[in-house]
Amino acid sequence: MPKLKTHKGASKRFKKTGTGKVVRNHAFARHILTSKTRKRKRKLHGDVVADAADQPSLRRMLPY
Repeated sequence: MPKLKTHKGASKRFKKTGTGKVVRNHAFARHILTSKTRKRKRKLHGDVVADAADQPSLRRMLPY
């Protein structure tokens, strides 16, 4: 069996938790922030678990 390669684009955008789930960052938090409310910007700070439908493909992209 050959070695599995990590998808480099995915490795820069996602990370695995200790239990093997994949977490992602929020979008829409980079620029044009003056029109967004403080509450909305605060909620965009933290990581969130990626959608369950995307987990299998993300796990294949991040084997290690």
